[in-house]
Amino acid sequence: MAESVNPPLSYEASATTTHPHVATSLPSEVISCLKNSRFLHLATCDDKTPHISLMSYTYLPSTPYDPHPTIIMTTNPASRKTNHLLSNPRVSLLVHDWVSHRPPTRATTGDREGSPPPAATRSSLASLLLNLNTSALSSISTTICGEARFLEAGSDEESWCKDRHLENNTFEEEEINLFGQQQQDPNARRPSVVSIDTDVRVVTVRVTEGRIADWKGGVRDWVLLPTEGQDAGLVNGVSS
Repeated sequence: MAESVNPPLSYEASATTTHPHVATSLPSEVISCLKNSRFLHLATCDDKTPHISLMSYTYLPSTPYDPHPTIIMTTNPASRKTNHLLSNPRVSLLVHDWVSHRPPTRATTGDREGSPPPAATRSSLASLLLNLNTSALSSISTTICGEARFLEAGSDEESWCKDRHLENNTFEEEEINLFGQQQQDPNARRPSVVSIDTDVRVVTVRVTEGRIADWKGGVRDWVLLPTEGQDAGLVNGVSS
């Protein structure tokens, strides 16, 4: 019987540094993730329980206040993640830029329930997402490790970062009818109403190291060496 060409679900040992990449610039895959993703997952922990939050973010190669790649987020001062960060600023960020769609399994029998059910059928929308997932978008994710820093309330740095974050997370929305179809006039758009409360806390994470993982289970570690004079004119990899 011929051996399967597909790798195991986790085929590469990753307890130690794997295929290290050390450079003065971020790996292109990491830049792609930060450029294309809409959200990231922020992992925090107090002395007992880990916590994960889905976060809007802004990535900047540098800022007027920090020459290093920086990720900006905002959080409610009364949130669990804020309490975690105040007691333990060490965080992990997970960023991926593929469509989160799971195709049907090969199983055709059984009574199990879960993700996904056996003998799942693929809709036309699911097929479209799957095609996007495998062709137009990337197939890797990156974990970023670092320490979160609350910016001083009322400072120039907080005001500047808050403005950049607001600009980067305000989008035009297309009118969609109840059947999921775009309205007839393609030019008719309305701006999203986005604001940031005055008492919100602004958090930054300096990007220094992380790990790239592909959908096959392979991993590669990367470390960013410090450098000066980075371009501050990009927001999530796109010219502002």
